Amino acid sequence: MVPSRISPQPDAAQVGRALRASTEARELPWGSRFFRQVRGYLRGSVLNGVALFLVAVVLFLAFFGRSIAPHPPTAMDLAQRLRAPSLAHPFGTDEFGRDLLSRVIAGASISMRAAATVLVLASGVGFVVGCSAGLLGGWVDEILMRVTDLFLAFPALVLAIAVAATLGPSLTNTMIALSTVYWPWYARLIRGQVLSLRERDYILAARCIGASTARIVWRHLLPNVLPILITQLTLDVGYVVLSTAGLSFLGLGAQPPTPEWGAMIMTGRGYMRESWWYTTFPGLALAWTVLGFNLLGDGLRDFLDPRLREL
Repeated sequence: MVPSRISPQPDAAQVGRALRASTEARELPWGSRFFRQVRGYLRGSVLNGVALFLVAVVLFLAFFGRSIAPHPPTAMDLAQRLRAPSLAHPFGTDEFGRDLLSRVIAGASISMRAAATVLVLASGVGFVVGCSAGLLGGWVDEILMRVTDLFLAFPALVLAIAVAATLGPSLTNTMIALSTVYWPWYARLIRGQVLSLRERDYILAARCIGASTARIVWRHLLPNVLPILITQLTLDVGYVVLSTAGLSFLGLGAQPPTPEWGAMIMTGRGYMRESWWYTTFPGLALAWTVLGFNLLGDGLRDFLDPRLREL
């Protein structure tokens, strides 16, 4: 038989040092704690640094791109139509002479705004439904989960296309359609976490001392669910951006002259033989964004889950 390994018990000095380190960490200013967490995240993997760089570029363009774009994204100059990349137009021009670099930069703001809207709506509805189902249980859980299953019964893209086509082609209706598709997944995720947490000792103790349901959700459930929710939201940013571009490519999303990446790729496919840059640069911007947020989500999952950090 292999003898079992018994971990040595820490002495009083070790326990004291651990307690002092924990207390000092809690007493640090918020900014110091944030940068400490960022350093820990970056030490996890080289890809974490790559992910932060990719995402930082996209977010910078989304917030400040309009002010640094060399031309207005909708300004037309027919004398410069379908010009190849040059110093004046690094990404070339489209069929109306609009600068593609400016339109790609403007597309970052549109894609990030669409992703933020969809995920806020989907996660908000999913959190309410999941918490209600997990905490109340019984017939409330049964009804809410059967409604959730009804939405999950349809393929996500088919349901999004159906909703967007019913409401009419526009970017706003695309965001509504994608919110309809995504909230059931968050409801399932939150319900599973709540079911695993509601029987914990600290939840039962809070109930015994008369804590309200709202207080239990705010003080005990939300802090434990938030890391998983943040990881899932980060992973879903790329999928939402890709889905938004896909619906725009099908003509159900952003309409001309909105500089949305999927709409630009859809329009540019008719000029691919003589103007390769028209679809190439919006496609590269889309791939850059999706890759960055996927890598960021994977890194956050490993960093926030202590079980994975120990492997």
